[in-house]
Amino acid sequence: MLERFKEHITRQFPKLAEHTFLLACSGGMDSMVLLKLCQLSGLKFHVAHANFRLRGKESDGDEKFVKDYCEKYNIKYHLTSFDTIGYVNNNKVSVQVAARDLRYGWFKNLLQENQLCKVVTAHHADDDLETFIINLSRGTGLFGLSGIPGNTDVVARPLLRFDRNTLEKFAREHKLSWREDSSNQEIKYLRNQIRKEIVPPLKETHPAFMQNFLSTLGHLQDSEAIIRAHVSQLKNDLFRKEGEIFRISIEQLTTCNPLRPYLHFLFEEYGFIEGEPIEGLLQSGSGKILLSHTHRLVKDREDLLLQRLEIQDKGVYTLKAEAGEIGEPVQLILEEVNALGNTDKHILYVDKEKLNKELTLRKWKKGDYFYPFGLSGKKKLSKFYKDEKMDLVAKEKQWLLCSGDSIVWVLGKRPDDRFKVSDNTRKILKITWVD
Repeated sequence: MLERFKEHITRQFPKLAEHTFLLACSGGMDSMVLLKLCQLSGLKFHVAHANFRLRGKESDGDEKFVKDYCEKYNIKYHLTSFDTIGYVNNNKVSVQVAARDLRYGWFKNLLQENQLCKVVTAHHADDDLETFIINLSRGTGLFGLSGIPGNTDVVARPLLRFDRNTLEKFAREHKLSWREDSSNQEIKYLRNQIRKEIVPPLKETHPAFMQNFLSTLGHLQDSEAIIRAHVSQLKNDLFRKEGEIFRISIEQLTTCNPLRPYLHFLFEEYGFIEGEPIEGLLQSGSGKILLSHTHRLVKDREDLLLQRLEIQDKGVYTLKAEAGEIGEPVQLILEEVNALGNTDKHILYVDKEKLNKELTLRKWKKGDYFYPFGLSGKKKLSKFYKDEKMDLVAKEKQWLLCSGDSIVWVLGKRPDDRFKVSDNTRKILKITWVD
């Protein structure tokens, strides 16, 4: 196995052969085999071990085991411990997600502080098979069946071409010691259940099962690479960046045939796994919304608008109707002047004595209306937005300067006629919006 590993590093992971990296080591059999392989291959690395404080003395024993091994062989190591349960409670996530977030956040800092090229983990072929089965059961599509990424910008997994039996054989031959994680015996975790109850019968059905699985995985990865290249080019043609959103022409999108799988591949990375709901959105009325965990799609006349989900600002910001400057939520400069000057969409002159002592900045709410400057009578703000051809995203980002319940200025769009400067005005307030 050692010679295969060396050749694999040289051909597939040349960066690891040339630079110092960070080896994540739990103390289990997989990571101890990886550690020994890297030692025997003469690679340069630091070891990182995280104590998640989930198994009491057992977790502390894992930490001591890794520490003692590194000191015995004069390997530079990094240790840390986490309040994993506290993170779970504060962030409302599972223990597995918490542990992943905590360790990879720590790894990132170690890479920067020690100028290390990558994190190297001991994921192997059986981990790939388990992940394949999990994703198959969840209906994640082709990309979810292509396996764990072997080499990314941050993480390298050089053992993915080796199965657990091969690692165990190497460990016995080199008389390696390792720590057993008792939680790996608990079948309440889906991965453990698959490892213990589903994978063994699969391997028994054919002596070359793992070899055939890895071959199939390679074909899937090749197919994924072709599809991703095509989808990437298609996105460059279809997705027009406008500020914080992407605008996608429905007319151009519907020329993709067959439409539903194209919708899946184009929007999967934004959390929209199924093409069918997007197909329904294309046929719906303007203003309809489709949400994923991270993004939303909005039907806007002839286009779809794709936007990352953010916490919408529902706050009301107060400012004095006096000379001064504010920086949040937008930058406004207020100054009292003697006469009108040049105007544009960023500058407004109002009769100061018609304003309340306090002004507010807020977003649109149902029932809002104002008296648009230059028009006779009042107008619902929703109708004004529609006439301005503002899409839903633009409406939600639009700020209103108000005096009491009255809108003074739809920032950058239109002032209210009731606050205009007239021949009877004694005090003029100039308001400049720094966009």
